[in-house]
Amino acid sequence: MAGFEGIKWATKQMRFLLKDRTFDVMPGDDKVYAVSRSIHYGLFLAFEGIRFFADRNEKGNLVVRFLNLNKNLERFQRGISYNLGQNQQEIVPTTEEMTDIFLRYLREPEMMDFLSEMADLKAQGYLRPFTVDETQSIGVTFPDNPSIRAVVCRYDQYLGEPFSGVVVPHLVRAVGINGTGCLKLGINYLISVKAVDEAKKIFPEAVSALFLDDRPYEPLETRTITEWDSSCALFALRDGSVIKIPESNLILPSITIQGIVAILRQMGVTVNERNLPYGELIDLVKSNEVVAVCSVGTAGIMNRAQRLLLVDDKNEVIAVQNSDEKHELYQQLGEAKKYYWDIYQGKVDVPKGLEVNSFEL
Repeated sequence: MAGFEGIKWATKQMRFLLKDRTFDVMPGDDKVYAVSRSIHYGLFLAFEGIRFFADRNEKGNLVVRFLNLNKNLERFQRGISYNLGQNQQEIVPTTEEMTDIFLRYLREPEMMDFLSEMADLKAQGYLRPFTVDETQSIGVTFPDNPSIRAVVCRYDQYLGEPFSGVVVPHLVRAVGINGTGCLKLGINYLISVKAVDEAKKIFPEAVSALFLDDRPYEPLETRTITEWDSSCALFALRDGSVIKIPESNLILPSITIQGIVAILRQMGVTVNERNLPYGELIDLVKSNEVVAVCSVGTAGIMNRAQRLLLVDDKNEVIAVQNSDEKHELYQQLGEAKKYYWDIYQGKVDVPKGLEVNSFEL
């Protein structure tokens, strides 16, 4: 899985206890119990990635801008709920409560220097809330003292272009019947990391792996594309259209891909939301009908794969898709990425269906 470049962390993190609604600002390297359900069994490990931009308004005061913040918080809320028992659902915070909690954290005096520096650099910001059980315990039960913690960083780049990927059909990222593939849970991401390791066995330069669905007992050609190891996928075709994989229990409902699709449609690009069987992708690649395969997610926004290797059930390469950088749609995808980041900076109009959330600190 590709990593962050040029990352710098804030020196403070926040903690919010769900039971008693206690808020605290903690050192950035604050520890949790080694003897914890969260550590030993991976229980109550949900997280979220929220892109933001720090800026100054006309009065010179710091502001932070988010895009479709409520969708991020709703997704995080679903992850928290999944990790708790039936009798604990009443402690799951509302999206409004989470908004207040995170703004309280960003408004802490200890955060001002960090956010001020971000505003001066016009850097990419990343708010990373996550959950943990604060109780010292080794029992295999739901958490006794669940909390939300959050950290903030800025960074230069994630993944980036050019990058190469490999289809990894023999691994399954998530099982649809469990309803976990659509959530940002720790249980999904070990497989993502393993998949990239498997991709490197096929092509050492690979930094990303593309998953198929959870039906390994079906013929390979009939299985459908799901998503990259840590991001969603868009497929740009030579006829000028784009394929977006529909959301399901196997697909993370990406806030970023919804924004990119809105921008593309505003640009006049046809976006078809449908399943893409692996056999069809193979045929499209072999007939040179694919312009680019894109990785779309919070951290990297959108990056176009320079090369995607397609393999059979024996991991033998059967086709290679190379991006067509001269095609008009390839260029439009790059423009859509820039437009998406420009929305955060207040430089362009907001397409229909998107909402900018701006808060003065």
